[in-house]
Amino acid sequence: MIRRIISVVLVTFVSAGTPLAFSQSARRIAPQIAATGAVQAAFSPWDDVEGVVVAALNAARRQVLVQAYSFTSRPIASALIAARRRGIDVQITADREQTFNGESSKIADLAAAGIPVFLEVRYASAHNKVMVIDAGFADSAVITGSYNWTWSAQNRNAENILVVRRNPALTGLFAANWHRHAVEALPYESVRENALAPQ
Repeated sequence: MIRRIISVVLVTFVSAGTPLAFSQSARRIAPQIAATGAVQAAFSPWDDVEGVVVAALNAARRQVLVQAYSFTSRPIASALIAARRRGIDVQITADREQTFNGESSKIADLAAAGIPVFLEVRYASAHNKVMVIDAGFADSAVITGSYNWTWSAQNRNAENILVVRRNPALTGLFAANWHRHAVEALPYESVRENALAPQ
């Protein structure tokens, strides 16, 4: 019930056009994390970034938490659906505007496959491009960078990703940030119903 009330308040602020900003005093200095584990960098269009992401998803054993701005990649969507089917806990937060902007978004397909999807409505842009794989375990991984989960990011844009493996402290930070965003976000189905309702 509390989450529902918070969600309604957030939607009210956003729909009224009132910007939600953090005060300077509410901000903190980000902690430093030891540089441990292994790091892989890839750059599109030269490298097969999409293949790197799919391989990491295929290696997931427990959980995948996704933050998406734009999501049109069929191979990445297929890898997430396959992970869900083999029992991996897959959950997604996505930018509301990008989800309903155009027909090529794969978010509807992911939700239809039974993956919990939450849409972010608090920010002008929910611009995170992150995947957190198996947080809390020694074999965890974080994927992040400029790369959206899109066909264009692989084939038309100049983009980058970093895959940081075996750094549980860093993975834990990204997982905590995912959960912070998920608490503020709204379930896909409820937002979809409002987006498709006659005006």
